[in-house]
Amino acid sequence: MNVLLLANEEQKDELMFLPADNAIHINWIREPEASSNIGPIDACVDLMFENSNDKVNWLKSLACPLIAVNSVVETSLYTSHGFIRINGWNTFLKRKVVEATCPDQIMRKKADELFAGFGRKIEWVTDIPGFITPRVIASVINEAFFALQENVSTPEDIDTAMKLGTNYPFGPFEWAKRIGLRRIYDLLAALGRQHERYIPAPLLKQTALA
Repeated sequence: MNVLLLANEEQKDELMFLPADNAIHINWIREPEASSNIGPIDACVDLMFENSNDKVNWLKSLACPLIAVNSVVETSLYTSHGFIRINGWNTFLKRKVVEATCPDQIMRKKADELFAGFGRKIEWVTDIPGFITPRVIASVINEAFFALQENVSTPEDIDTAMKLGTNYPFGPFEWAKRIGLRRIYDLLAALGRQHERYIPAPLLKQTALA
């Protein structure tokens, strides 16, 4: 299988963290323009996806049967171009399970085969903003910012307490840095329009938009 991977170096390393099937040939590029010399492809994984007309038109121009995009916040309602939505946030691709959504059963089967080649199983979830894991982690990070602005403790101590108390791989502030605080804010802002419990902490908003 000839796969086009659009990703930065960190994203590429996370996706390739588990051994890939020898049948998969990866064409790694960092920007769409670099795809001009690549021949026909069987699948494209865009971990740098932005829901812009230029990016969508470029992906469609590839004319490949399977396109998976890293779209955590925006649902298929806004990215309904026949793409598979996956959770490709930093730190989450190192897991053996990938959260994804797609209404088309044939596309699901193709995606299952693709990610099995990367040593992963797809967990098909409801088409909602934030999937499941990012929604939970964003909420934890939000609560940590509420605690910080109330002078409950320091970021370092909150990180340590969470790692020791929950066995999470990262504390909330460390996780926010790895994922990108602006991504956390964008997800919480979207969720907050549906339910007030997700409204971003003022300190988180201030820091993310600074």
